[in-house]
Amino acid sequence: MATQKPQRSPEEIEDIILRKIFLVTLTENPAVTASDQRVVYLEMTAAEMLSEGKSLRLSRDLMERVLIDRLSGDFPNAEPPFEYLVGCYRRAHEESKKISNMKDKTVRAEMESVTRQAKKLSVSYCRIHLGNPDLFNSGNSVNTNSSNWPSSHSPLLPLVISEVSTGVIDGFGGIEGGSRVQCPPGFLEEFFRDSDFDSLDPILKGLYEDLRGSVLKVSALGNFQQPLRALLFLVSFPAGAKSLVTHRWWIPKEIYMNGRAIEMTSILGPFFHVSALPDRTIFKSQPDVGQQCFSEASSRRPADLLSSFTTIRTVTNNLYDGLGKLLMSLLKNSETRENLLEYLAEVINKNSSRAHIQVDHLSCASSGMFVNLSAVMLQLCEPFLDANLSKRGKIDPKYVFCSNRLDMKELTALHATSEEVAQWIDKDNPLKTDGSRQRVDGEDRLLQSHEATTSGSSASGLALHNVKPLSSSGQKTKYHFICECFFMTARVLNLGLLKAFSDYKHVVQDISRFEDTLSTLKAMQGQAPGPQLQREISQLEKEIELNNQEKFCYEAQIFRDEALIQRALSFYRLMIIWLVDLVGGFKMPLPSTCPMEFACMPEHFVEDAMELLIYGARIPKALDGIPLDDFLNFIIMFMASPNYIKNPYLRAKMVEVLNCWMPRGSGSSAMSTLFEGHQLALEHLVRNLLKLYVDIEFTGSHTQFYDKFNIRHNIAELLEYLWQVPSHCNAWRQIAKEEEKGVYLNFLNFLINDSIYLLDESLNKILELKEIEAQMLNTAEWERRPAQERQERTRLFHSQENIIRIDMKLANEDVSMLAFTSEQITAPFLLPEMVERVANMLNYFLLQLVGPQRKSLSLKDPEKYEFHPRKLLKQIVRIYVHLARGDKNNVFPIAISSDGRSYNDQLFSAAAEILWRIGEDVRVIQDFTGLGAKVKAAASEAMDAEAALGDIPDEFLDPIQYTLMKDPVILPSSRMTVDRPVIQRHLLSDNTDPFNRSHLTVDMLIPDHELKLRIEEFIRSQELRRHADNSNMQRSKATIQTTHEEMLID
Repeated sequence: MATQKPQRSPEEIEDIILRKIFLVTLTENPAVTASDQRVVYLEMTAAEMLSEGKSLRLSRDLMERVLIDRLSGDFPNAEPPFEYLVGCYRRAHEESKKISNMKDKTVRAEMESVTRQAKKLSVSYCRIHLGNPDLFNSGNSVNTNSSNWPSSHSPLLPLVISEVSTGVIDGFGGIEGGSRVQCPPGFLEEFFRDSDFDSLDPILKGLYEDLRGSVLKVSALGNFQQPLRALLFLVSFPAGAKSLVTHRWWIPKEIYMNGRAIEMTSILGPFFHVSALPDRTIFKSQPDVGQQCFSEASSRRPADLLSSFTTIRTVTNNLYDGLGKLLMSLLKNSETRENLLEYLAEVINKNSSRAHIQVDHLSCASSGMFVNLSAVMLQLCEPFLDANLSKRGKIDPKYVFCSNRLDMKELTALHATSEEVAQWIDKDNPLKTDGSRQRVDGEDRLLQSHEATTSGSSASGLALHNVKPLSSSGQKTKYHFICECFFMTARVLNLGLLKAFSDYKHVVQDISRFEDTLSTLKAMQGQAPGPQLQREISQLEKEIELNNQEKFCYEAQIFRDEALIQRALSFYRLMIIWLVDLVGGFKMPLPSTCPMEFACMPEHFVEDAMELLIYGARIPKALDGIPLDDFLNFIIMFMASPNYIKNPYLRAKMVEVLNCWMPRGSGSSAMSTLFEGHQLALEHLVRNLLKLYVDIEFTGSHTQFYDKFNIRHNIAELLEYLWQVPSHCNAWRQIAKEEEKGVYLNFLNFLINDSIYLLDESLNKILELKEIEAQMLNTAEWERRPAQERQERTRLFHSQENIIRIDMKLANEDVSMLAFTSEQITAPFLLPEMVERVANMLNYFLLQLVGPQRKSLSLKDPEKYEFHPRKLLKQIVRIYVHLARGDKNNVFPIAISSDGRSYNDQLFSAAAEILWRIGEDVRVIQDFTGLGAKVKAAASEAMDAEAALGDIPDEFLDPIQYTLMKDPVILPSSRMTVDRPVIQRHLLSDNTDPFNRSHLTVDMLIPDHELKLRIEEFIRSQELRRHADNSNMQRSKATIQTTHEEMLID
């Protein structure tokens, strides 16, 4: 029989396990140390034990003593302290797995206790070593940093990275978890969980500094995910979260601190800086996203570009998710929640100048940081962006003024001035309010559903400039987290996502401008080649390439991310519904007085919503599933309400939104329903568009004259569409009837003004263009001109081309609107104060199109300049005919004939002849010819009447037009007497007295009855004199004839 192996005692087993764990021996055995050079013979320890009468066996009682001796000794080839201690923990873990197979439960329990104590001891001495690196002698130890991390980092960092790595292929082409360092299971959990904060704090702070440095200047294509996961892992421990928010770099407080400095020096800043968006050269991250993904994009296959877009969207969404989890972890922790809100507020406040048109990129954080922050804040808002927005009641408008968290004092309000806000706030002490300002019950439950709650805003300051603090008592006003999160998100989106839209727009404009310049330079090179020109062309081509890379980066991270845009739209839906609640809900008409809660809200709340809707409409599927009815209601309510939204450009932006939504062609059934089946739209849309068309004449800006054309272009396109919708067309006709002498008359006046200006400018520019073109075609003469002059003339030529194209397009729109509206609405055109203006305009256009100089307007390629003379002539003639058909009092032919500048009876026959040639409707030509005959007769009668009146006294003449007054009125301020139709025509464009510029309206005019009677008496007397003269002439003729006959008889 085989000899049975002797059973080991528990003491022997314990000794074996501890020797394996700690790699030590108390007996000199060359064979053991040779087989594993890491094993250390503790000669001094063994001697001491023998002197104490103890056996040379390791036990739990000797465990710490042995460990100290091992760490303190100077042993050749021994592992350094940290790696050794981590190895002890790993070996203890491995031994515990072996112990679990022991059959003897008693021994198994004892040995499990031994391994637990060994692991605990290893972790404890790891903390001691990391807190005091010089405490233990590292001997001849070698560098243990076998990962890719710099050796200056904490040796704990590779273990943390190993713990959070997945070991799969990451989004950057590398293998995550590729480090050779493997963290023993449970080591970090025990290291960070069971210890006092003071011992862990310096270790954690060092780790945070290492992680921050590892992502500094790392782009979206770099390795940010491992450091981000590591950061999230660390803050999952209470000590880790506390250590983070107490770090001196959590919110750097140096005196020079600005937005960019916070981004680069705070712990979280570099994580938020990770982005695909372009940044200034000195802050540029690597790898260069534009260069790597979008260089020479024009020559790449669409599939390659799509792959790059997908990659960037994937990694940025991973970034958003990681940052969102990080912030949510800090919010759920009651000890760090306030610190996080303070950090967010500091980032927002220090970067408020990002909202400026010109941004100082040295003092402001990058667009990448704020776009990332925008995405993360939208994630935090998701719990209260439900379909019914049922929690919007927790948003307190007075947070804007009473919170000392966000600095909003520089923000422009929707309507109120800072003085009005101060007066309003003084009437209502915010310290007395409760409700949404009080911390609500069930806070922990809300936190579990991602709705962390906070307090901590003081009522010590107002949000508008020059408003005095409300209280100096130091008492703080409490706000629900929903309220704080709402306003912070609104500010972040304004400085982040919406600012990125603006930056993208500027990049696109730069590309367009560069390409136009490049085209001009190449044309110039063909005319006058030179090395300087070639250098300019090469430089421009480089600029275009770089700008195209930037453009694609914006598209990849923002515009290709439909989910991000939709979350932002959901947030702004909450914004506009909440704002409407402040004025009493969705109903028209609005209250006569704007509530101060609404008037004091920052203007950018509305502007950002409109801007997002405009960009969202241009992104495929971005508007899918978004309820647009609420946005449409808001726009209709406020676009023509200057008493609620003062800024006319903001109200004009609402029209731009509608213009983007306007159905174009097939496949727009949803948008058609939005416009054609929406009750508020059917009742108010046309009226408000006409009103805004008038209001935009005077914006208060120094560029108002040019701005109005672009704004009216959007209104005109929308009105043309609505005219084709029967329900809106009926509403339009009703408005024209009700507002014949009100807003509709003003609308017509400005429409005519614009038509005259734009067409006149276009035609004059065509003449200038043809002059330059003739110079360029005269090759011999052109070559003799200096090169600089040729370049300047060529630039002017291309500039004129663009101006003509734009002005002519706008003029075509205006004339087209006059044509289709005059077919069904004629009365306003024929009013005394309007009819002459209309007739003069039509006569002028007719003169330009069929008069003597029409041949000078001929162009080689008129379509290129949006110049369609045949179509334009047809529209002008149709306006003549429409008004003639609606003229019941025969005032139109008289008005046409009274135009001494442009009217000529031959123009009508010339126009009719052209119309026959180009194929106009026969009935239109016949009616137009008939009108020409009436005008000719009216002109003859007018000449006879003028001759009959003779010399008219100056007091009967209108001082503006020097025509005989028919209805004289006195102007209350200047006391001048003018003809009513003349001054009414003036007041349509300018509500001032033309003689002293004082305010004047139609209802202020004072009829001059006495003068009117005298004028009427003068006309009667002149007519009687004319009749008497005619009678005398007839009698004289009869007498002469009788005498002549008698003489013949004689």
